[in-house]
Amino acid sequence: MGCAGSRAKGDDSSKRIRKPKPWKHPEPITRTQLMKLREEFWDTAPHYGGRPDLLSNLILLSEIWDALHAAAEADLTLAQAIVDSAGVIVQRADLTICYDERGAKYELPKYVLSEPTNLIDDN
Repeated sequence: MGCAGSRAKGDDSSKRIRKPKPWKHPEPITRTQLMKLREEFWDTAPHYGGRPDLLSNLILLSEIWDALHAAAEADLTLAQAIVDSAGVIVQRADLTICYDERGAKYELPKYVLSEPTNLIDDN
C-alpha cells in the first residue's frame, strides 16, 4: 500500500464519486437551518483538516477546501472533474473523507453534501 501522495495523475485508482446515501438529521430540520449549518461549516472548514504549518501548505489547504466546496455544490459529473483537477484523493465515494496530494485528511459532513430525509418546510 503506497502513500496517498504516490498516486500518479490519470491513475485509474481514483474513486468515482457518488451521491451520499440517504441520511436523517437527529431532529427534523428546515432548509434555512440546513443552509446555516452549511455556511458555518464552510466558513470554519479551512481551520480544520490539512496541515497549515507552512505557507505553501496554507495555499494548498485553501485550494483543496475551495475545490471541495465547489464539488459539494455541483452535479456529479462536474464534481468529479473538480476533485480530479484539484488532485483530491477520494477515500469515500460520497466525498465524506478525502486527502490532498500530501496526505492531509479532509472530512465533509453529510449535511454539506445532501439534504436529510427529514427536511421540513420553513413555514
